[in-house]
Amino acid sequence: MLQTARLELRPITLPFVEAIFANDRPRAEVIAGARLPPEWPGRDLIEQAFCASLDSIRADPDTRLWGDRLMVTRDEPTRVVGSVIFHGKPNGGRCEVAYGVESGSQRRGFAVEAVGAAVAWALAHVEVQVVQAETFSWHHASMRVLTKLGFVRAGARIHETLGDVFLFERRRG
Repeated sequence: MLQTARLELRPITLPFVEAIFANDRPRAEVIAGARLPPEWPGRDLIEQAFCASLDSIRADPDTRLWGDRLMVTRDEPTRVVGSVIFHGKPNGGRCEVAYGVESGSQRRGFAVEAVGAAVAWALAHVEVQVVQAETFSWHHASMRVLTKLGFVRAGARIHETLGDVFLFERRRG
């Protein structure tokens, strides 16, 4: 488990993912050891964070859930305020990070705190040379998080319905 000033970054486990996919909120909260926000994680977040099928996650949870963590407050009562997700183990020296903070906990610095710790953890692995993140051009809060954490813009692409997507990178060293 990683710790920051206000958060514990608890690993996301296969049993937690199974509980979320089954919409078994009480079981997910027991596994997380914290209360989940009422609207979290929501179907959209599940589909974005766990783009692979549950069967493929079950087939290789160590690869698919590599580095994935829940943002859990350290103060009582403990509650999940978001997550930091890597899209699998590093490949070719690169890994990709994504993150989300539930709406009631946004604008409090949780993303900067959690993503910063998770990215430092990833970059401490010898097989990781660069961590990448993508965000939409209109998602100014996400771009601020990445910029504060030392990410630099490294490219762009067009999403077919949502517009420009910017690629950011943070390299080791």
